[in-house]
Amino acid sequence: MTAPIDPARLPAAVLWDMDGTIVDTEPYWMRAETELIESFGGSWSADDGLQLVGSGLLDAAAIIREAGVDLPLPEIVDRLTDRVMALIAQEVPWRPGARELLGELRAAGVRTALVTMSLRRMALTVADALGSDAFDLVVAGDDVTRPKPHPEPYLTAAERLGVSIRDCIAIEDSEFGLVSAVASGAATIGVPCHVTLHAAPTHELWPSLAGRTLDDLAAALERHHHRATGAPA
Repeated sequence: MTAPIDPARLPAAVLWDMDGTIVDTEPYWMRAETELIESFGGSWSADDGLQLVGSGLLDAAAIIREAGVDLPLPEIVDRLTDRVMALIAQEVPWRPGARELLGELRAAGVRTALVTMSLRRMALTVADALGSDAFDLVVAGDDVTRPKPHPEPYLTAAERLGVSIRDCIAIEDSEFGLVSAVASGAATIGVPCHVTLHAAPTHELWPSLAGRTLDDLAAALERHHHRATGAPA
């Protein structure tokens, strides 16, 4: 039996990105974008879709409008969200290891937040699929003024949880998300999904969450604190 972790080593909270980190919805978003743009006579490639991964929905909608979708930005966001939610209703595409690690955190009493640029109604759908007690807090795209890559989403989560952001861990899969999390001061772990992260700012880069445990997170937070203070590892 694994010995319990010293509570002093535990993160104050773990802040989770959603799309590409907990659920692999990026193909759903790309499908929704392609269908919408093509319905207006435009074209959209996989590379085009990858450029939007992790960005705020209104920012993405502005690019989609430039691609030929003659609609107000909020309507573009709503149409994309409706389509992705319909696909999620058919199948929730869980990422490897995410649910297991989240369950271990909850069992240990570690606070958790979902920090996503998706609309709140979609974020709550995914949160509900994980269970009513999966997250202490949800910060969605329509809850903040400045979306990722600005640090506001992660700073908002820590503030609402009443914890220091420097004692939190953020888990992200995109460059926009990593820029946001690192700038906030959280110990940031990049877990790539559809985009490579070798040039993105991050404190640690893990190939997958599969097999990762609470002890791995505690060790990552310790390394972050050592780097921040200049103490020897």
